[in-house]
Amino acid sequence: QSHLVEFGGGVVQPGGSLRLSCVASGFTFDDYAMGWFRQVPGKEREGISCIRWDSADTYYSNSVKGRFTISRDNAKNTLYLQMNGLRSDDTGMYTCGAATSCNNFFQLVDGGRLPYQGQGTQVTVSS
Repeated sequence: QSHLVEFGGGVVQPGGSLRLSCVASGFTFDDYAMGWFRQVPGKEREGISCIRWDSADTYYSNSVKGRFTISRDNAKNTLYLQMNGLRSDDTGMYTCGAATSCNNFFQLVDGGRLPYQGQGTQVTVSS
């Protein structure tokens, strides 16, 4: 049975940092591009970042570019998201997911079903 489990969410003040982790099991992690999306109640999911299976390419939404960094460790089956300069509008449920490519990841986040995704970890940015 395949699993993706996220860690690292919490409450942080504006300007602060958090590092999210996503641990995969039950499928071949390095066969997939991996990404993060977020969602707040009443709004659509937003794909914010994706990394190719071999880390050769990374992609960011305009809303997080320059502040967030995605990385992965295939030996540990783990995906990361380093979030710096957090703002109140970064508040949301952050979820990791797998797809056949980053293009496919963003397409499925917008309107589809990812092959694998976690349950999410809540990030709240508040003073």
